[in-house]
Amino acid sequence: MSTMTIGRMATPGDDASERSALLLWMIFTGLSIFAVVLLWRYGLIRLMVASDRTYISSLIAVLYIVTCGHCFWRTRAIAREGAAARRCRAVLASADGAKALDAGATSLPAGLVRDHIASLATKAAAQDYRPVDQTLLLRTLADRLRGSNGFGAFVSDTLMKLGLLGTIIGFIIMLAPIATLDAADKAAMKTSMGLMSDGMAVAMYTTLAGLVGSILVRIQYYMLDASTQRVFSDAVMMTETYVTPALERKGAGKDLGKGLGKGLETRS
Repeated sequence: MSTMTIGRMATPGDDASERSALLLWMIFTGLSIFAVVLLWRYGLIRLMVASDRTYISSLIAVLYIVTCGHCFWRTRAIAREGAAARRCRAVLASADGAKALDAGATSLPAGLVRDHIASLATKAAAQDYRPVDQTLLLRTLADRLRGSNGFGAFVSDTLMKLGLLGTIIGFIIMLAPIATLDAADKAAMKTSMGLMSDGMAVAMYTTLAGLVGSILVRIQYYMLDASTQRVFSDAVMMTETYVTPALERKGAGKDLGKGLGKGLETRS
């Protein structure tokens, strides 16, 4: 999230609608389930499970399902934060929007963006409403929005390495009979060929499962990161457009009141 850039502010009819992130995740997951059903229908999944004696491909499948659940949870959280941010913008853009910044911005819809605005108002009040630099607060907001999204990159890398581990184990199984291979013993030759075939199956199926699982996880978390970045960009544009100008106007009004008070004291 430290590499986030400020994008254009989403409009109500934009792709950043409340359900767009969840809808994309559901479409992608639905297509994935459809592909799994087809593979099961033609017996390819059963063949993979039966051929992989190490059960690494099954472990990859379980980790993928758990990661899909985590991605859904994070996508739902980001969708809610985006909806709350749009409601905050609607309040701040109204004629009396500046009043929403009073009393710690508690009148704004709850969410991480509201917490950021409240921190910004507190900082402005602490420095007597002088121009506010929100760089550090924005970094905190970015980290809080991103949350545990990094779990996706970790799992994607883990699935890839599990696939490579299965490849190594498969080649070990495949090459182990060669040391004791006797070309004159036909029964031993058949047994060795069977073990070599089993080892190749382990290597190929675990590599395939690891690659496919890693790619699918990357795609899901790419969509999640894109949605998170849209919420962050919307929050930056909203605070720069509505919040900081309102806080600076408070400071200007306070300075004007002090100036008028001093002028009246001088005349008296």
